[in-house]
Amino acid sequence: MITRDLVIVGGGPAGMAAAIAARENGVKDILLLERDQSLGGILNQCIHTGFGIEYFKEILTGPEYASRFIKKIKGVPDIEISMRSFVVHLTKDKTITFLKPGSMERVKAKAVIMATGCREKTREMVHITGTRPSGVFPAGLAQKLINIEGLLPGKEIVIVGSGDIGLIMARRLILEGARVNAVVEIQAHSRGLARNMVQCIEDFGIPVYFNHKISEIYGKDRVEKVDVVRVDGNFNEITGAKFEIRCDTILISVGLIPENELIEMAGVIIDKRTNAPASKELNKTSIPGIFACGNSFKVYDIVDSVTRDSLLAGSLAAEYLKGL
Repeated sequence: MITRDLVIVGGGPAGMAAAIAARENGVKDILLLERDQSLGGILNQCIHTGFGIEYFKEILTGPEYASRFIKKIKGVPDIEISMRSFVVHLTKDKTITFLKPGSMERVKAKAVIMATGCREKTREMVHITGTRPSGVFPAGLAQKLINIEGLLPGKEIVIVGSGDIGLIMARRLILEGARVNAVVEIQAHSRGLARNMVQCIEDFGIPVYFNHKISEIYGKDRVEKVDVVRVDGNFNEITGAKFEIRCDTILISVGLIPENELIEMAGVIIDKRTNAPASKELNKTSIPGIFACGNSFKVYDIVDSVTRDSLLAGSLAAEYLKGL
């Protein structure tokens, strides 16, 4: 088992920014582990514009934003990048176990930065009753199917929730020839950015039902329709305020959960409400030398903010290593 000064888990915008900042602050032995085949994280499937406005003062797509950091990190010495490396275990003493094709490896780190991002909430987490047919997707999965795999998940769409991914996918699906019959949001307002409501929903004339929820999903082999019902201020169904919408596909866009099972495994205190580290200081956890940044520390609205705070995480790790 080898020992490294700094190990960063995750090669998305947070992990790359943290690695670059750590190197610029004097750390000369950095290992970055990424489970995918390429750096960039979620940005690779976000082909819409709206990235880089704050950080680069330009309007970029997700892959363009990622590309700038990929080029930069590959030009920085002393940062080893290990692709297709899936971390499966982390201990309190910062021993990391990860899988690579054909092998399992362990590394002992003096400091760790977790930049593992988020996962999407699912149908089961919002308690939608009904049958279990095919055609129910998290919005981010649908985005990957269209933008990366070139597959259209359905033709008649209902979107549950108004998170940014769901709003962006409403526009994307229409541009690909599908119909978006409704966006159903249980809150009285959108959960997404105002610009996405305007550019992706209002500009395309998509019906939005605020203070509504899907009460039932129907379908045997494939989704056939959903029941939509109006709710009161306490989210209770209003009698007589139910109607149905025909569809063959449902996208779930009801929020994100930070991916922090690894640091919880190591003994870091986790806020059970958010699944993020319980910390009063940005990017720090309850275990000295284990840091979290990007969406694994808290859910951000824009990637520019992820980059800004992850640069800080890299400098914090460098400061910690200097004190050893």
